[in-house]
Amino acid sequence: QVQLVESGGGLVQAGGSLRLSCAVSGRTASTYAMGWFRQAPGKEREFVAAISWSGGSTYGADSVKGRFTISRDNAKDTVYLQMNSLKPEDTAVYSCAVQFGSSWLPFVAMDYWGKGTLVTVSS
Repeated sequence: QVQLVESGGGLVQAGGSLRLSCAVSGRTASTYAMGWFRQAPGKEREFVAAISWSGGSTYGADSVKGRFTISRDNAKDTVYLQMNSLKPEDTAVYSCAVQFGSSWLPFVAMDYWGKGTLVTVSS
């Protein structure tokens, strides 16, 4: 079993920044890619960003490129999402997820999910 706990969400004004964290526990001896996803009220969940096990490869949705940065610290089993220049349309519940393996495969289901943290961006 793997447990994921997100933190760092909150209320921020447009143009502000937040850093989300995702702490992973459980089967951490395995290699795993990580992803961040978000779901806004009344909308489907969407991909935000992903990172390979080594951190050498990162991926981001077009809507967040240039504003959000994903990173990881494997010594701490933690993945981060630095969010800058936030917009009201970034308001959503942000969830992290694990995909076992060294590379992130975009069309393969994630293996474990966290419960999410709410980010609210006011205009």
